[in-house]
Amino acid sequence: MVKKININKRVMIVDDEPDVLISLKTVLERQNYDVITVTNGSECLKEIEKGFRGVILMDIMMPVMDGWETINQISKKGYTKDVAIEIITGKGTKDYQKLGLLGSYIYDYLTKPLNVEQLIKSVEAYNRYFHSKST
Repeated sequence: MVKKININKRVMIVDDEPDVLISLKTVLERQNYDVITVTNGSECLKEIEKGFRGVILMDIMMPVMDGWETINQISKKGYTKDVAIEIITGKGTKDYQKLGLLGSYIYDYLTKPLNVEQLIKSVEAYNRYFHSKST
């Protein structure tokens, strides 16, 4: 059986913790999302270059390329069209505001441990907003 991909419900999870990747992927796939997982910012950029569009759940503290550098690169390379970044982190402060990274493509900031219902509502809200703009 071929899995049908819903291009209107795509999520990329960017996190270096395998347990986070597996659990979030499972939760979101149960909500009929097409989910891809990557373990650092460099891999995230490669997926965007290959055509990923949708919600990016971005951890901040990762090896190779952390979340802040990844967000900077997404902005610098002009990859902000058709993506929304939701920061998911163990850091409790919304320090993206003082870094000047707040943009229309940074949609939400959620702290770990994540409230699954809040995460799903946030992802759903982005999808409703985004798809109402594109129709």
